Amino acid sequence: MTPPNIDNTDRAILNRIQADFPIDPRPYLVVARELGITEKKVLQRVARLKKIGIIRRIGGNFVPGKLGFVSTLCAARVPSEKIELFARTVNRYPGVTHNYQRDNNFNVWFTFIAESMDAIDANLAQITAETGVKDILNMPATKVFKIRAQFDV
Repeated sequence: MTPPNIDNTDRAILNRIQADFPIDPRPYLVVARELGITEKKVLQRVARLKKIGIIRRIGGNFVPGKLGFVSTLCAARVPSEKIELFARTVNRYPGVTHNYQRDNNFNVWFTFIAESMDAIDANLAQITAETGVKDILNMPATKVFKIRAQFDV
């Protein structure tokens, strides 16, 4: 299936910036030169792809443990009438990297990174206090199996 509103140039940009983003004072100029277009055109297209929701974010990823952080996967049993409130509340925390609704008894899953498990526990207690959702599983990572997720657009 072809995503709507994108052409071959958009695809080339998306394929190029998914991984190994140029570490350069002008990374979009590097991309532009590689693709044979102008820096301005790359910037305009990236802005448009963000606006229409094809690009969610552009930013670095780091390995939490190598920087002294811990990570956990959380699952919550959230009543349907509280899902929006719960998701908004969870998303306010800077250590939350993903937040998904699923068809399951535990219907909201999210990942949390913080400087310590005590900090995560305190944040989860605060989320419970703010939302009234008490059934939250905290499943700390014991071993990370990282894969490189890159999609040929």
